[in-house]
Amino acid sequence: MDVNEKDTKAILAIFESLGKAWNEHNGQAFGLCFTEDADYVTFNGQHIKGRQDISDIHQKLFDGVLRGSSMMNGGSIQIRFLTPDMAVAHCVGAVKLKWQKKAPKNRDSINTNVIVKEKGDWKIAAFHNCRIQPPNYIQKWFMK
Repeated sequence: MDVNEKDTKAILAIFESLGKAWNEHNGQAFGLCFTEDADYVTFNGQHIKGRQDISDIHQKLFDGVLRGSSMMNGGSIQIRFLTPDMAVAHCVGAVKLKWQKKAPKNRDSINTNVIVKEKGDWKIAAFHNCRIQPPNYIQKWFMK
């Protein structure tokens, strides 16, 4: 196994851990996927700074409005190495709330992640999430 393949598997494991922590509603485990000074931008533009705040805010969500929710993987994770110790990953997914049979399509999100290797371990240094939306009429007009 070459370094890139090994690192790719390690990065994919981060996202598996992230999903597992979400589905177990464990804010602390969720936060452990991030660097100490990570930046996390939510789909509606809230900017959370630091692992501890990421953990704390997610635990409050898991104990409240996201109680019983599930993170649904929306497809493959695309990884591009910028340097041997830094990569960008794009992931698609959605959150299925407790009362829903499946996640609504209008809640699909794509997130962009900057992932860095710290002391041999890969962690998310920056995470930016946004809703996937089809182009509106004006955008379609400009694309002609």
